[in-house]
Amino acid sequence: MPEDSSSIDYAMEKASGPHFSGLRLDGLLSSSPPNSAVPSPSHLRSAVSSSSSPDFSDPEAPKQPFVIGVSGGTASGKTTVCDMIIQQLHDHRVVLVNQDSFYRGLTSEELQRVQEYNFDHPDAFDTEQLLHCAETLKSGQPYQIPIYDFKTHQRRSDTFRQVNASDVIILEGILVFHDSRVRNLMNMKIFVDTDADVRLARRIRRDTVERGRDVNSVLEQYAKFVKPAFDDFVLPSKKYADVIIPRGGDNHVAVDLITQHIHTKLGQHDLCKIYPNVYVIQSTFQIRGMHTLIREKDISKHDFVFYSDRLIRLVVEHGLGHLPFTEKQVVTPTGAVYTGVDFCKKLCGVSIIRSGESMENALRACCKGIKIGKILIHRDGDNGKQLIYEKLPHDISERHVLLLDPVLATGAGGNPLCLQTFSGVENSDV
Repeated sequence: MPEDSSSIDYAMEKASGPHFSGLRLDGLLSSSPPNSAVPSPSHLRSAVSSSSSPDFSDPEAPKQPFVIGVSGGTASGKTTVCDMIIQQLHDHRVVLVNQDSFYRGLTSEELQRVQEYNFDHPDAFDTEQLLHCAETLKSGQPYQIPIYDFKTHQRRSDTFRQVNASDVIILEGILVFHDSRVRNLMNMKIFVDTDADVRLARRIRRDTVERGRDVNSVLEQYAKFVKPAFDDFVLPSKKYADVIIPRGGDNHVAVDLITQHIHTKLGQHDLCKIYPNVYVIQSTFQIRGMHTLIREKDISKHDFVFYSDRLIRLVVEHGLGHLPFTEKQVVTPTGAVYTGVDFCKKLCGVSIIRSGESMENALRACCKGIKIGKILIHRDGDNGKQLIYEKLPHDISERHVLLLDPVLATGAGGNPLCLQTFSGVENSDV
């Protein structure tokens, strides 16, 4: 602590007025007496504005889509599973890429002997184009997917399917796990496992109705090509699957669990992927609307304070939800026993002057009668920090400490020093 404590106390009194931004330092600095120990404006501004963190708020920054591979035997229910996933991910952009679209067109010689052609062999597909399609979509670029005509066994030259960049890319087909290059692009690999008799019955119905074939040719092709290819290529790729779904689209529980996992991955903020102890409140239109208002250059001071307070209260309430709780039973007015929760330890707040004081009203509104201390920190370049002022609850070591600082930069100005300052306070309690 500096020796000239009177000048510090004077500065603290002048700083106790209403304010809402750590950048508004003029009132504090201009009112301090000569030879005051208050740090210079240049030091304070560099502490607030300097940051080595990347800009995660840039809307133009490319985001990696979540790539799902869905494989399984013929007519196992792959498309049904994909449709169910897409339906449950209705709030995200999803594109479905079928491996069947990348069948190679048959030559005139192959067309003459089409009954002898094995459509279930890896060589029947243009894997290089499928790989190029997946890589293009994953990079955020659109792609023109060919349309294969199963009656003429040729790709249509007059049309194609345009697909755009999406949050989720689903690659579906019997052999999407066969090539390691395609497989390595996937974030999740699903194998749809269905009984062989069920798959055969579905294949007969599909090929006769949708592809204009007779039952005998379907059965002959199944025995000669489909089943051997399944045993040689499809079934061995099952070992690469992260999730195996028995009964295909009839297994609603498995599909629900998969979509919940995908929702979790899609909702994870980029900051959380780098810093696992950071929690980011899920954005809503209401939150984005308030952020839009406070960023408007012509907003009035009253509206800025009002909407800033609303956002700060959301942060405080969300933070309180991460504190440990213990079970507690109470008796209701009707005499019933209600089992609820209570905080494990007493709470207190510590605000970093002066920006942290903008969060005090929200904390008091959420926690009645909470004790709030204050500290003032001066960063001395990049090598050290100096504690200028502190006023903390005497029993702080017995409490959980909510450190209030609305300016998120490097984080070096507060938390490391707090562990030294809060005598007896465990790191996990801050």
